[in-house]
Amino acid sequence: MLLEVKNVVKTFGEKRVLEGISLQVKSGAALGLLGRNGAGKTTTIRIVMGVFPADSGEILLDGKPMSKSGATFGYLPEERGLYPKKLIGDQLVYLARLRGLTRADAVAAVKRWLARMGMEEVYAKKLDTLSKGNQQKIQLASTLLHDPDIVILDEPFSGLDPVNASLLKDVVRELVAAGKTVIFSSHQMGYVEEFCDNIAILNGGRIVLDGNLHDIKMSYPRNRILVSLDKGDMAASIKTALSQAGLDSLVTKLIPREHDVILTLADPAKRGQVLAALSGAGLAVDRFEVLTPTLEQIFVEKAGETA
Repeated sequence: MLLEVKNVVKTFGEKRVLEGISLQVKSGAALGLLGRNGAGKTTTIRIVMGVFPADSGEILLDGKPMSKSGATFGYLPEERGLYPKKLIGDQLVYLARLRGLTRADAVAAVKRWLARMGMEEVYAKKLDTLSKGNQQKIQLASTLLHDPDIVILDEPFSGLDPVNASLLKDVVRELVAAGKTVIFSSHQMGYVEEFCDNIAILNGGRIVLDGNLHDIKMSYPRNRILVSLDKGDMAASIKTALSQAGLDSLVTKLIPREHDVILTLADPAKRGQVLAALSGAGLAVDRFEVLTPTLEQIFVEKAGETA
């Protein structure tokens, strides 16, 4: 299944929120939809779901208009929407029935998802008796009760402790493995890097970067090397080894840190010579790797200024 956003424009009053954006999401993979507050992420999501129309452009699923596809959505919004004073089981069954399940299937789905979240005992409890993290797990269950084709998760890890975050990670992996189309929006870049093969960064209503995350990282200069030795004054040892090998001019910058050293090379193709020089000098090299930018660094570079 291929979800396509093609040349979508959206204006509210005199404010042009989306400037002809285009992106693709394939089933069985997760897209990280990123942007600063006000960049247009939520507007994009709502247009994809048909909450309101675009001024122009198309939303297609396998080449057909989304409105005619029959695809179902599961949406976990950043602003949570369950009723704090209602019994959890009752409102989840109600939501499942709104999405087309029979009562028997709705009850079964609710019990199945509560069990998956390790929360079978809360069926007859009120939502406001739970911790913020456990309320978030109930919200996720409500998103997935009807086995949706397209899953959109907006800040899904908000309020989760490490144990519950690990559970949610497993659920997201299961969705991707099951061939769901997953759109993942978060300001927590570590989670996006963990789950998303592809990213799209919005800035000022435009897509300023999109594509495969690995390929994007590999497109950056590969001239920064992280080196760690097993002991001793690493910076001094590395400088001596490079000097003995006649490679002083190859290293344009050397930054010592607490547990390693970062080298910037004039020619990244010669990094093998650096490693050979260190080994030749009898240094025990624990780590020697090319430093690629983190997603957070890429995001700041591309979205740090408002267009």
